[in-house]
Amino acid sequence: MAIPLIRLSLLALLATASSISSPPVQDPELVVQEVNKNISTASRRKLAYLSCATGNPIDDCWRCDPKWEQNRKRLADCAIGFGKRAIGGKNGKIYVVTDAGNDDPVNPKPGTLRHAVIQDRPLWIIFKRDMVIKLKQELIMNSFKTIDGRGASVHIAGGPCITIQYVTNIIIHGINVHDCKQGGNAYVRDSPSHYGWRTKSDGDGISIFGGSHVWVDHCSLSNCRDGLIDAIHGSTAITISNNYMIHHDKVMLLGHSDSYKQDKNMQVTIAFNHFGEGLVQRMPRCRHGYFHVVNNDYSHWIKYAIGGSAAPTINSQGNRFLAPNSRYNKEVTKHENAPQSVWKNWNWRSKGDLLLNGAFFTPSGAGASSSYAKASSLSAKSSSLVSAITAGAGALKCKKGSYC
Repeated sequence: MAIPLIRLSLLALLATASSISSPPVQDPELVVQEVNKNISTASRRKLAYLSCATGNPIDDCWRCDPKWEQNRKRLADCAIGFGKRAIGGKNGKIYVVTDAGNDDPVNPKPGTLRHAVIQDRPLWIIFKRDMVIKLKQELIMNSFKTIDGRGASVHIAGGPCITIQYVTNIIIHGINVHDCKQGGNAYVRDSPSHYGWRTKSDGDGISIFGGSHVWVDHCSLSNCRDGLIDAIHGSTAITISNNYMIHHDKVMLLGHSDSYKQDKNMQVTIAFNHFGEGLVQRMPRCRHGYFHVVNNDYSHWIKYAIGGSAAPTINSQGNRFLAPNSRYNKEVTKHENAPQSVWKNWNWRSKGDLLLNGAFFTPSGAGASSSYAKASSLSAKSSSLVSAITAGAGALKCKKGSYC
């Protein structure tokens, strides 16, 4: 992740981020209880009349509304998990992106995606037509923004991609993010009043750096230089849901390093995603925090599916794990950077997972604490329903005037 050299001090940035008006990060136990309630009843927001009974509580919240295009902001009420309170640009105006080809990192033109995401006010960003946006530098987002690709085929590809750094309340929905490259050693604007020097970036699809209240939903991601979605440096209150990921090595890193203990506060929900062909490892790779991995479809991996180090808590429930056909790498899990005498105490649990073609999950930890026991009792949908629940993973082809 590139760090600006000519910029506000880190302390000033953190102070700015913490002063933004947003709901606090919830206690893990309270969030677990909320997720349990959300998954067990489709009427959680008195929207049962919209339910398609797919079993996917996010989709059942909004997808059966034929007037979704007129009611776009309903989406902000449909998140579950640790990122549930990410409202994005719900309280702002609609901003229509009309210009795909004139990316100026320092002086972005009105009508471009970059001009939209740097604004100081809440915005719900949509797209006038199908477009491929090749960015010249990282797209550095400001707080309270929704990028909503529904109704158009939107690709961010071929250049640096999305950076969510020290900001809050971000929703990214319904876009394709792929073939992302490194950026940096250049000036980039992050607000109407400020631009700064960026050093070399990693080349992530979506990089969350010190961000909070972030929801990434129904995106298709593949083939980036580094991670598809990485969250580091104290990021928390994140939900990654309904995404379709293919053709990538190190898919998802959650936690900066074993020594960066601030990530102990990280809380991430990974739900209803399809981890598809050509994936190698890190779905996700976790450090320090609490990670709820629920009702995902793991149809491919080469090395392993879920890994971690530095004693993360991993709660795996109702997932479908299909091991590779080779004689090797049948194990779902990988305990890294520690001998068994150490990792045997890490709280990793599998409950209701469907393990196919020789797949096996190596649990660890006594799970004796009351907080972990409550987390482990969270009810997920049956793993036998995962194929149906994740059938619509990835960017959707939504047509105006009809069900999405």
